[in-house]
Amino acid sequence: MRKHSSVVAFLGCWFLATSCWFSPVGAADPLTFRGATMGTTYMVKVHSPPETPDWDAETATAIERELRSVNDQMSTYLKSSELSQFNASESMDWFDVSAETAEVVAAALELSEKTDGAFDVTVGPLVDRWSFGAGERKNDVPSQAELGELKQNIGYQHLQSRLDPPALKKDIAELQVDLSSIAKGHGVDRIVELLAGRGAENVFVEVGGEVRVAGDKSGDSWKVGIQRPDTGGQELLVAHKIRDAAMATSGDYRNFFEVDDQRYSHTIDPRTGRPVTNGVASVSVITDTCMLADGWATALNVVGAEDAMRLARENDLSVLVVQRFNDGLVSSGTGELTQYADVDVSEPTVGNEIAVTPTDEAEEKSFAQRMAPVLLMTGLTFGAVLLAMAVGVIFGRQAISGSCGGLNAKIDEDGVSRCTMCSTPSEACQELRDKMAEK
Repeated sequence: MRKHSSVVAFLGCWFLATSCWFSPVGAADPLTFRGATMGTTYMVKVHSPPETPDWDAETATAIERELRSVNDQMSTYLKSSELSQFNASESMDWFDVSAETAEVVAAALELSEKTDGAFDVTVGPLVDRWSFGAGERKNDVPSQAELGELKQNIGYQHLQSRLDPPALKKDIAELQVDLSSIAKGHGVDRIVELLAGRGAENVFVEVGGEVRVAGDKSGDSWKVGIQRPDTGGQELLVAHKIRDAAMATSGDYRNFFEVDDQRYSHTIDPRTGRPVTNGVASVSVITDTCMLADGWATALNVVGAEDAMRLARENDLSVLVVQRFNDGLVSSGTGELTQYADVDVSEPTVGNEIAVTPTDEAEEKSFAQRMAPVLLMTGLTFGAVLLAMAVGVIFGRQAISGSCGGLNAKIDEDGVSRCTMCSTPSEACQELRDKMAEK
């Protein structure tokens, strides 16, 4: 199944098996499990885990087993999965699947109805043609005639889901279903429920950036970060505290290509068959389940900021929409994410006008305030380093451990001793000290 929280485009593939490791818990540290799944990574943290013998190892195995089960049911890369078998079938009769697969498809169809088709799990052929799928990456622009032909075999209206007994049905033999834009969040929900069944009350579960938390961490809320678009994941826009809720983000800045100076995002609007051009850089959604947060983030990314705000209010969602505006970024919010918004959306906005934009003065002041402690600490540290080096040079003949005249060496994970600041191997530093001793 394709990766990334977009209705249509997910790079990489779901691994045929997951891998997992866990770290032991200290007095105040959470028990942490990490691994690979669904073409991405996952991380699970548990505070105050049950004190049952072998709970750690058994839980690690249970997490891996549960994520593999999601793969076996909903992967589009695993030919033996339920979804792949349904896609391969040309039958238009009811096709038996697991209860979980039927429930996820039913939730996807409900989102499609609420968004008038902006969310559509049958749009995979368009994703592939726009070079964001598993096939050949042509990185060219398809013709309108080609898009029209592809659109004949897509459409959520041609798909049905039945919960009892669980089954799927299509009325176009060539119809394909890709749950990448919602199944990752579903996997997060299943791990939270798994841990609750094993007695864990305070948990943080993340798969590929989609998060759900339960309880707290030592009495404090869990904190979830939202990346600032276009920074390569190197800068946080928001660090928000949540309890007993889920958060997912969908953006256009991780996967795109350019032709003739035109940027084509991986997020395809199923209604037009083309990449979205609405100026939305990212959408973050907080709701009860990660499956819905995942799906809603994708859908709102497609519809654009104005409709995203309307849908958020109508469906009681906490949303933060970040738009590109005048070579900068401006954000709008609802619910508990309103506090991070630059635009007041307590009332419906008129057209696509931006009511408020951050001023350069405010941005510079904010930057200076954030950097002041860092600059102060850097100055103090640099001064201490210079003093240590001076002492080392003066007393170089004494048994002062370290390098470059006295800095204390460290042992890295490969067992190699390196200088604390300059990362020079300690053998080279020894040569330097020998030369100093000869003078």
